[in-house]
Amino acid sequence: MTQLPVPVVSIGLLLCSNIFMTTAWYGHLKFPTVSLWRVTAVSWGIAFFEYCFQIPANRYGYGYFSAAELKTIQEVLSLTVFMVFSIFYLDEPLKWNYVLGFALIVFAAFVIFHKW
Repeated sequence: MTQLPVPVVSIGLLLCSNIFMTTAWYGHLKFPTVSLWRVTAVSWGIAFFEYCFQIPANRYGYGYFSAAELKTIQEVLSLTVFMVFSIFYLDEPLKWNYVLGFALIVFAAFVIFHKW
């Protein structure tokens, strides 16, 4: 049986992690009448699964990626997941300045990953 390459495993786990964390941090916004303590408790429960993916992603990826590269991948994935989440779950429009700001962050990722 062949083993998946480290980048595939690490990035896949980071993607899963970010889906859970975005849901934990922003999913409750559709339920403004639910008490803060309840949405906080539910969010903590969801965030537990974020950690179950985040920690192995960093453990597997470190060495192949530097810590700065892992953090950069995590941030780019976080913004990507958030854009999709805010459009399709929160029904918020994607404004041009959001896209430009996210593109600048992707450019920052290029600067971090480029071998100078």
